[in-house]
Amino acid sequence: MRLIIGISGSSGVIYGIRMLEMLTACEGIETHLILSSAARMNIGIETDWKVEDVEAMADVVHNNKNIGASIASGSFKTTGMVVVPCSMKTLSGIANSYADNLIVRAADVVLKERRKLVIVPRESPLHTGHCELMLKASQMGAILCPPAPAFYIEPKTIDDFINHTVARILDLYDIESDSLKRWQGNV
Repeated sequence: MRLIIGISGSSGVIYGIRMLEMLTACEGIETHLILSSAARMNIGIETDWKVEDVEAMADVVHNNKNIGASIASGSFKTTGMVVVPCSMKTLSGIANSYADNLIVRAADVVLKERRKLVIVPRESPLHTGHCELMLKASQMGAILCPPAPAFYIEPKTIDDFINHTVARILDLYDIESDSLKRWQGNV
């Protein structure tokens, strides 16, 4: 299985980093990573991670300016793509098929090939334009998965929220994670 991970420049890069961490523990998953320039900046601002250490977790790292990368073509088979977090600028590019960088181009390819695209929008509050972009992306086939916390997991730390959110995203690709506490019903 090949999975593309696009980390764009909104706040919340830890979600993309944690996804890479969880995927390194999975056998048989080849990860293709794209970092926007703003994501590179936010890694330094929001986390203790170094960009090179984040990149080292991926099997393949692509330059966001390289529109000629393997993942820019539908003939390069992938299972799909996750944009986590997804800035409104990136969402706008995806919703409007404005593929001026590799994150948006790869997402566009995933959509046109009818593969699974999961978008994790990170903005709050939302105005009508943001909502329209999400609707448009959804109508094109993307799955929108905002990082909304689940309190039934009885979180003790921020990591509990992050792990649960990322595990739920992976669940959309049928990738199991020990971090996912599933709802068992009200007993």
